[in-house]
Amino acid sequence: MLNSIFTESHTLASLLICLGVSIALGVLNSLVFLWKSKHSAGFALTLALLPMAVAVVIILVNGNLGTGVAVAGAFTLVRFRSVPGTAREIAAIFTSMAIGLALGMGCVGIAVIFFVLIAAFTVILTAINFGAPSKHEKSLKITIPESFDYNGLFDEVFEKFGVKATLQKIRTTNMGTLFELTYDAVFPDGNIPKEFIDEIRTRNGNLNIVVSDFTDKEVL
Repeated sequence: MLNSIFTESHTLASLLICLGVSIALGVLNSLVFLWKSKHSAGFALTLALLPMAVAVVIILVNGNLGTGVAVAGAFTLVRFRSVPGTAREIAAIFTSMAIGLALGMGCVGIAVIFFVLIAAFTVILTAINFGAPSKHEKSLKITIPESFDYNGLFDEVFEKFGVKATLQKIRTTNMGTLFELTYDAVFPDGNIPKEFIDEIRTRNGNLNIVVSDFTDKEVL
């Protein structure tokens, strides 16, 4: 069951089996990783087709060192022309490539077992919202003039509304005339009172204030 279906040479039957299983597992893998996540149609199609593409590449290389080096160079070019993805997207791509690698070597049983296990863990961990930050935890970005002393500038407001805020990053913007302060803020009930924003505005000169949830790209 775990042995390769390829013997001394590739047959049409073994090739069709590997390609058929690769497209089936690719589609299933796409459905699993894109469940409850934001994605584009193009990325879903890529996940579905990637195992078959990798399998064909591995079959064609078949121990040829020169071909393997050429393929590695091609994949490197593709990597540097790609935009960075979220942690979940990277995991999905690596899973698709692992499935394609196993099928390219004819190990259909290993590919199926690997997919079943990783799909089960992915579904379970996604369902329980594993590793997600608390809904009370937000990213708070406050812009202030560069003439302001940001040390303790908003501590009184945070204390008044029971917000636990930790300054994580300070960035200059607008040709150095402004500071952008980024806080990790925990709100008592998960809601952001309008009065809280109003008091921040009176202290930062009515400049930009952004409150947002944490995203995969921020964590990554």
